[in-house]
Amino acid sequence: MSDADPGPVLDIDALDVHYGPRRRRHHALRGVSLSVDPGETLGLIGETGSGKSTLARAVLGLVPATSGTLTVGGADVTSYGRRQWRALRRRGVVQYVFQDPLRSLDPDLTIEDSLSEPLRIAGVPRAETAERVAAHLERVRLSEELLGRLPGELSGGQRQRVAVARALVTRPRLVILDEPVSALDSANRVQILEILKELRADGTALVFISHDLGSVAGVADRVAVLHHGELVETGATDTVVNAPSHPYTRLLLGSAPTLHGAPADRAERAALRALLPA
Repeated sequence: MSDADPGPVLDIDALDVHYGPRRRRHHALRGVSLSVDPGETLGLIGETGSGKSTLARAVLGLVPATSGTLTVGGADVTSYGRRQWRALRRRGVVQYVFQDPLRSLDPDLTIEDSLSEPLRIAGVPRAETAERVAAHLERVRLSEELLGRLPGELSGGQRQRVAVARALVTRPRLVILDEPVSALDSANRVQILEILKELRADGTALVFISHDLGSVAGVADRVAVLHHGELVETGATDTVVNAPSHPYTRLLLGSAPTLHGAPADRAERAALRALLPA
């Protein structure tokens, strides 16, 4: 593989994740295969329980794969142990943005300390740390005046932008965002989505997890739809939105008035659900 063709930042092949003892085993993911290239944004869509969070946790090394392979940043991490995952995380190759920044930001640390912490762990010199903190705060459209404040002193939109800056400050190759705009008002939602669009230019790959196709449609290059742990549809965003091939995708679109006018009525949704496997 040449430098001109670095390959996918994330490459998942036939990934299975099972929970529980064999007799009562829960199949959280079944044979999922997908990839994300540098600078690409993948929208990972599905309702609660579809397997979205399990997939993210597998990519972060928080749950083990039962079978299949998982490659992150060009490294096969399928069988990584704790020390190997710890080293990968310290390098900041992959970062995660939670839905609720109040749970991901230490309430007792100032914004400056929260942004500096991952760089200190990575051994970045103090002067460079200060420069990168200031640059990434500006990148998410926040003033340096906020550096001395605590998370509880910021608005919800400001906290989420700090969380995004914290994820980006290590210059990761891959960022996973779990419902990053679902708890925000419309103005802050638009700001976060605009910031995410700008990340493509520097080659950062994004996985945008959401139950809402409307939030993803304007940001993602491709969409992958999960249902009961299986990847039921994937493709270019325009294709999936305008010509969905799976009834579950059509059901999700029928619940998104921002994409296709009024939501599908109750009878139409019931008819689509009847087409889905149990």
